[in-house]
Amino acid sequence: MIDLRSDTATRPTAGMRRAIAEAIVGDEQKREDPTVLELERRGAALLGQQEAVYLPTATMANQIALRILTEPGDELLAEENSHVLLSELGGPAVHSGLVTRGLPGVAGRFSPDQIRAAFRDRSSMHVSPTRLVVIEDTHNSSGGRVWPTAEIEAIARTCEELELRLHLDGARLANAAVASGVSCAEIGRHFDTVTLCLSKALGCPLGALLAGSPERMAKARRNKHLFGGAMRQAGIVAAAGLYALDHHLERIGEDHLRARRLAEGLAEAGLPIDLEQVETNFVQLDLAPLGLPRGEALQRLAEAGVGLSTTVYPTKLRAVTHLDVSDEDVDRALEAIPRALGVLVRV
Repeated sequence: MIDLRSDTATRPTAGMRRAIAEAIVGDEQKREDPTVLELERRGAALLGQQEAVYLPTATMANQIALRILTEPGDELLAEENSHVLLSELGGPAVHSGLVTRGLPGVAGRFSPDQIRAAFRDRSSMHVSPTRLVVIEDTHNSSGGRVWPTAEIEAIARTCEELELRLHLDGARLANAAVASGVSCAEIGRHFDTVTLCLSKALGCPLGALLAGSPERMAKARRNKHLFGGAMRQAGIVAAAGLYALDHHLERIGEDHLRARRLAEGLAEAGLPIDLEQVETNFVQLDLAPLGLPRGEALQRLAEAGVGLSTTVYPTKLRAVTHLDVSDEDVDRALEAIPRALGVLVRV
């Protein structure tokens, strides 16, 4: 099976497995695990922040960020198809008592003017005060689209002017940085808090980082226990994160090149692919022109030995390249996908 369902499908490499096996560990809850401490130190620098907290998942990291940046009854603004609104099980309401408002986006992005128009006057006793803005970069539902740095800076200036806090859901921040040609730190420094998922582009079996100021990370550590995310000898898995920072950051551009080659090949084969949307490691395939139901298409692809996944859009599937997808896998997918979907490959 050529698994293009998600970049979460990666398995630890042989080198990463050795790092896990040889990890020096201690009691993480007591902050005595040297491997976790080193990952947090390096993670903070990577994300352009002063301090970082190691957590089991990026969803937990996002939810803790929302908890420490707001009070119950506050309002959160995010793009309407963002991960924190669609894929975290109502966590902002459940964990933080937040009112959420989705802003219509283009390629997963919204504008400073939209924030100004949505902002609620905090002096009113009858409305939820707008407190927090969340940006997702890259934007999953839009197909791995990237926020231009200038647009992030404009959002940050607007939030500062309106005294709004700003969180970056940077699950795929490393992809955004590579595509933008800037460092993760250059993007992350504009935010009050930043999350990074280690189990996507970086190829770890699990783990995430939440970064921000020392004062906020002290609160984050308390919430880490409250959310059930405190661990013991967590250096076993934190070692995978350190290995990834040393070996997997520099190669992310290869995933983007393979996604581009896959997209161009599928388009050449006659499949409906919008090449302008392919900015990182996502390729979205629209089934509507083919007249194929989503379930049937996925079944045909699985029988052909290729795994794709659904999106928030009912007629679109996605293919995601990652550490475990080789050039040969792309070649095989370019043969298998068009035939499985009833399109003859052009010679």
